[in-house]
Parts: sequence; structure tokens; C-alpha cells
Amino acid sequence: MEIKDRKRVFLVDDHPLMRKGLRMLIETEQDLHVCGEACSAEEAIEKMLDSKPSLVIIDISLPGMSGIDLIKHFQHVANRPQFMVFSRHDESLYAERAIRAGAKGYVMKSEEPMSVLKAIRRIDAGAIYVSSAINERLLQSLASNHQAVHDSPLEILSDRELEVFEMTGKGLGTRIIAETLDLSIKTIESYRARIKSKLNLVNASELMQHAVQWVENERLLH
Repeated sequence: MEIKDRKRVFLVDDHPLMRKGLRMLIETEQDLHVCGEACSAEEAIEKMLDSKPSLVIIDISLPGMSGIDLIKHFQHVANRPQFMVFSRHDESLYAERAIRAGAKGYVMKSEEPMSVLKAIRRIDAGAIYVSSAINERLLQSLASNHQAVHDSPLEILSDRELEVFEMTGKGLGTRIIAETLDLSIKTIESYRARIKSKLNLVNASELMQHAVQWVENERLLH
């Protein structure tokens, strides 16, 4: 099959080795072609104008604009591509948010590589790809008039604030979080201050305790 007839896939991940691995995996399929890649959402917006992908595989954690914010950016764009999230973040914390933002699939980086191809096929067939546990949760959410099944005060956090909250709950310090998200320490401290304010938490110790407990509870639930 000629390249022009293949499904065009665009990769957005700030790790070059991850993009290389995805490219090699995807291009083993005769009907798929990686038409471009970017290390940030901002770069992706610029490059996608020319490459015109039909599917974008995107990480959540990106320098600057997050992956979910990029999906939202294209929500009302004509001829918008489909989006699939490929992330190290636990799907129990982020899959529902990603789907609500407009993603058609969510695959964790800890899954088998073939899960990526399986997700691409499902999305191409017009379906949504998530794990069976998350699929059940989404169906229950729809049956409850689109309200979250597991109501949580964390629903009021922004996507980036939730990301910082999750990383805090996993025991990562401010400097490590800043380096991982390619943000300044001051910016991470600002996020933590907003999280404490929104969740009515008194200090950093209480934030840490709340975050650790919540992340652990989510893992037990899913």
C-alpha cells in the first residue's frame, strides 16, 4: 500500500526514544504511516497543520500545554483528528478525564505494545478503547446523567493540578515534579498552593497525606 493511502498517525511525546519505539511499532502495519511527531503540544499544533493526521497519539505529561489541553484545543476545529492518549499515568485517574476532553482511547505505557495497535484498530472502527474496568465506569457515568460515578472533591482540580497532586501522592518532591513536567519549581509551588486552597488543606504535610491516601485508594478501587 502506498504511503498516501495509509492511515496517517502523528506522535506527541517529549521522550525521543518513546516516539522512536512507537514509530517502529506502528510502521510494521502496512496500512499505517507515522506522518509526523512533536515533543510538545505547541509544536504539535504547528506541525499538524501540514501533516494532517487522522489519529494523534499523545502523552498527558508534556512541557507547557498538557496532552489533555491539546485535545480540548482541537475540540471545535473542523476536520479534527482523533486522539488516543498513551501515558504512564494510571488510567483510573485520567482515562475518564481524557475521554470527556474528546480522546477516543487511553492506553497506559505499562501495557503490552500490541495494545497500541489494538487501540488504533478499535478507534478506526468508530469505538472507544479503554480497559474493561474503565469502560464499565464510563457506562455507569452515562447512566447517571454524565455525573462522575466516584464523586470526589478532586473533580474541581484542573488536569495539571491533578497531575501534580498524583505525583505528590506518589512521594515525588517539588524539584522532581518540576523536572518531570519541565516546569519551574515556583510554578509547581503555585499549583500546590491552589490545590491546598481548593481542597481546604492547611499545609504541605496535610496535602501530602491527602494525596498519598487518595492515590492508594484509587489503586485499590481499580
